[in-house]
Amino acid sequence: MPFSVITGDITKQHSDAIVNAANTSLLGGGGVDGAIHRAAGPELLAECRTLNGCRTGEAKITMGYRLPAKYVIHTPGPIWRGGGAGEERLLESCYRSCLMLAEQNGCRTVDFPSVSTGVYHFPLDRAAKIAVETICGYLKEHSGLERVRMVCFDLRTEQAYVAALQKYKGMQ
Repeated sequence: MPFSVITGDITKQHSDAIVNAANTSLLGGGGVDGAIHRAAGPELLAECRTLNGCRTGEAKITMGYRLPAKYVIHTPGPIWRGGGAGEERLLESCYRSCLMLAEQNGCRTVDFPSVSTGVYHFPLDRAAKIAVETICGYLKEHSGLERVRMVCFDLRTEQAYVAALQKYKGMQ
């Protein structure tokens, strides 16, 4: 399976596209979003200003500028509100929208951060399960992507995604 989990800095990954856990304005923020904007340089913000934001669960693509990745795919994840506001469906949509957009733009390799598990407080284990199931399910039906990775910022996040992937493989 072309899906794996690693620990690392997403801004240093050599992929066709990296995914930005953005806010709906797409104009930068904290966490992964701020790191990607800083590493890409001011050209990324300038292009994002032309996109008129992005709705939660959807995705938009820009050039990568000073990043080693050719593209940045921006997706605003859901803010956790206790689970009754469609958060799981929206998070699933984030991952699926990014994968579709990557394929539509000829990407063969894509790297994701853990969307919504930082300042948006989505429970990590639930988010990992949704991400793994969505990505692996997509890859079963689409052969255009050669490598998809979850690039985890820390060991705790990596462990959650590795556990979710092992559980998913055990159900197959």
